[in-house]
Amino acid sequence: MLILLFSILTIAATILFAYLWYLNLKSAGELCLLNAQGRHIPSFREDLRSLLDSRFHITLLAAPMISLVAFTVLPIVFMVLIAFTNFDSNHQPPGELFTWTGLTNVTDIFLGNQTKTHTFFGIFGWTIVWAILATFTNYILGMLLAILINHKLVKLKKMWRTLFVISIAIPQFVSLLLISRALEPMGAINIALMKLGWITAPLPFLTDKTLARICVVVINMWIGIPYTMLTLSGVLMNIPSDLYESAELDGAGPFRRFTNITLPYMIFVTAPATITTFVGNINNFNVIYLLTRGGPFALDYYQAGKTDLLVTWLYKLTVDQHDYALASTIGIFIFMIVSTLSITVYNRTSAVKKEDMFQ
Repeated sequence: MLILLFSILTIAATILFAYLWYLNLKSAGELCLLNAQGRHIPSFREDLRSLLDSRFHITLLAAPMISLVAFTVLPIVFMVLIAFTNFDSNHQPPGELFTWTGLTNVTDIFLGNQTKTHTFFGIFGWTIVWAILATFTNYILGMLLAILINHKLVKLKKMWRTLFVISIAIPQFVSLLLISRALEPMGAINIALMKLGWITAPLPFLTDKTLARICVVVINMWIGIPYTMLTLSGVLMNIPSDLYESAELDGAGPFRRFTNITLPYMIFVTAPATITTFVGNINNFNVIYLLTRGGPFALDYYQAGKTDLLVTWLYKLTVDQHDYALASTIGIFIFMIVSTLSITVYNRTSAVKKEDMFQ
């Protein structure tokens, strides 16, 4: 691992020195041109002074760019290279060093290992279904809640907003851990239902595959809808009232005003944020791991459970199984999926196509 790390640092340093050498040659050529034209050649002190004046933007951006390369780009390169090795629990120093294995991890996921293939495509399918449900249930229900609270016939609007905000005032991980304990076979919910006589045996909220998936979607709605409600309330309050007045004079009813004014306006404004939310739900580690820890676990899956997302499976492979090579391979696929979806969908939204305008 150290050999690979030092090799990456060496290559990065070599690229840096090559770039500085190129800048040196370019600067020398510009100075030769200035000399040939008989113009003033800046001294070293004048160049330094320009970094605080005409080229001050370079001075400001230098530290962030160095940090970006050191703490983001180089670790990503390291992770990508790990995917082409056999770095796992059986290949770690000082017992045995890992070696290059080429595309073995990729072929194991798609062709070579039946269990890993079944696990990857099963978790990938659930990840997409989860991201769609988690995003659009919160968006649609949050929109309806915001419209309801902002309706002119509803009184005490500030009180209703405050009541919903209280549910997100508690840190998310605290709420999720408490709900997870309450949904256990002998948790508060099952005990209450049995004492009321509604059930005779504990319901498998977290041990049944279908019920566990329904629970994580519903609990995510309880956590996420207030955020959406607050965001869309701000959008609703900024829609010009003369649009509604003109539509009402033209004979448009409430449904027509909603479909022709409210909904297009909200989608236009919130489309980029919705895409960000969708991508965040693909990598939504907290809700899944803190509620179910990926369970219920299955023998037909490789070190994963039926509610695991790709990101939680990656975490288990890294922390619990020390299978860094396979985890790095999954990380590459997550990046490819997220980046492709984000770029494709974002460039097709009205917020990009009709920038600085609304129709």
